[in-house]
Amino acid sequence: MKTKFLLIPSLALFIILSSFKPVNNTEKKAVAQQGILSDLDINNGLKQALQQGLSKSSDQLSAVNGYFGNSAIKILFPPQAQKAEKTLRNIGLGKLCDNVILSLNRAAEDAAKKAKPIFLNALTHMTITDVSNILLSGNQDAATQYFKRTTTTQLAAAFKPVVKASLDKVGATKYYAQAAGEYNKVPFVSKMNPDINDYVTQKAIDGLFYEIAIEELNIRKNLSARTTPLLQKVFNFAAKNGK
Repeated sequence: MKTKFLLIPSLALFIILSSFKPVNNTEKKAVAQQGILSDLDINNGLKQALQQGLSKSSDQLSAVNGYFGNSAIKILFPPQAQKAEKTLRNIGLGKLCDNVILSLNRAAEDAAKKAKPIFLNALTHMTITDVSNILLSGNQDAATQYFKRTTTTQLAAAFKPVVKASLDKVGATKYYAQAAGEYNKVPFVSKMNPDINDYVTQKAIDGLFYEIAIEELNIRKNLSARTTPLLQKVFNFAAKNGK
C-alpha cells in the first residue's frame, strides 16, 4: 500500500513534465519572425547602421567637391558679408568672390577628414539605453541629434585648426581678407570683418550633420540601404515597435 502512495506523486510529476513540449527549430524561427530581439541584437544592429552612415557621410564630404559640389551645404559668404559680395561683383571683382567661395569649401572638405574617428569614438561609448532610445523613439533623426549633443564640441576643437590651416593653404584667408579690404574702401559702408575661420568651422559642422541626417533617414526608410541581415532584422523590429 505504501508503494502505491509513493507512485502517485511520481506519476503526477511525469504527466506534468510530459505536457511541456521541447521548442524545436521551426518554433524558434517562428518566434524570431515575430520580431523578438535581444539587447545585443539591437545594440549591434544600430551601431552597425550608424557606423555605415557616419563613415559614408564623412567620406563623401571630405572628398573634392564634397561641400562645393553640394548645393544644400555649399558654403557661401557669411550673411553679414553678402552685401559686400554683391558690391564687389558689381565693381568687377566677381572672380575674387568666386575664389573666396571655392576656398571656403575646400577648407571644410579638409576638415571633414577629422570627423570619422570622433564619431566612431562616440559610437563606442553609446549605452544600451542610448541605442534603444534612438531606435524606438519614433524620431527619424534621433541618432543625428545624439551625435550633435555628444560630438559637436570635439568636432569644433578638431575642425578649427584644420580649417585655419586649410584656409591659409588654399588662399581663403588671403582672398577673404582681400575682399574685405576692397569692400572696406567703399565709402559709407559698414566695415566687413576679415576673420572667416569660426564661420567656416561652424558651416562645416552643420553640413556634416545635414548629411548624417540624410543617411539616417535613408537607412530607416529605404529597405535596400539595410545591407546586412542584422540591419534588416533590427529596423523591421523598430518599424513595428517604435513610437
